[in-house]
Amino acid sequence: MDLRIFTEPQQGASYDTLLTVAKATEDLGFDAFFRSDHYLRMGDGDGLPGPTDAWITLAGLARETKRIRLGTLMTAATFRLPGVLAIQVAQVDRMSGGRVELGLGAGWYEEEHKAYGIPFPKEKFARLEEQLAIVTGLWATETGKTFDFQGEHYRLSESPALPKPAQTKVPVLIGGLGASRTPRLAAQYADEFNVPFASIEDSERQFGRVRDAARTAGRDADDIVYSNALVACVGRDDQEVARRAAAIGREVDELKANGLAGSPAEVVDKIGRYAATGSSRIYLQILDLSDLDHLELISSQVQSQLS
Repeated sequence: MDLRIFTEPQQGASYDTLLTVAKATEDLGFDAFFRSDHYLRMGDGDGLPGPTDAWITLAGLARETKRIRLGTLMTAATFRLPGVLAIQVAQVDRMSGGRVELGLGAGWYEEEHKAYGIPFPKEKFARLEEQLAIVTGLWATETGKTFDFQGEHYRLSESPALPKPAQTKVPVLIGGLGASRTPRLAAQYADEFNVPFASIEDSERQFGRVRDAARTAGRDADDIVYSNALVACVGRDDQEVARRAAAIGREVDELKANGLAGSPAEVVDKIGRYAATGSSRIYLQILDLSDLDHLELISSQVQSQLS
């Protein structure tokens, strides 16, 4: 089971804070550092010092880290034109020496679009599907040849399809709980399928849908990595768990029901139950980015038992 650190910087984090957490992620032996792609805080609070752009952040971290994978859960298709996104991700992949992964979703948070003047189209899923075709198509185009695409929402003509990523294939992550279109899209494009903030039962059901869609598409369902994203709140004792829950404005019982919360032994046990559904990777949503002791505890007493 791979453990990855997943941050939500729109809630209030500077680049320096993210760099500190990313370096701790690397030093403590975690597999990867991922971040959300949002421009507006959710819930209460002021969100200071303000949002950071996902791909600008990852470009900086690409030069400041050596080992960990870097990526997004999920880049919003509404924020970027697909040709530009392909260039951005390929460049950051080169800057990192081939450690980048692209999580791409349709975009959903209308308020942040209004706040920063970003168009929020009614039909988002069809745009996402075209974006996936374009981004992966540009990367796959042989150097010296051109790429063309004629879709309903995007059109590319004689694109040189440059630059190329450092990796032969940048892993593409698709996620969600949609019952039909999402599994079909994952079967076509995903190297990894992620179920965000869902129960063991819902995760197993959605993984099954993706596996069925892969087989229908003539693809080996085991070619896809299956993963979960879950909030983490781990403590050495009940008091420490309660303190960490209070710091992120959550209740312990709710966190235990809907995430990975409690003692290291409780968390290891629950991760094992997710693993039984076929999940082989967990993105630990860390909401208090000032609490590096939390990461050290997870590394020493949770991750150590999983490996």
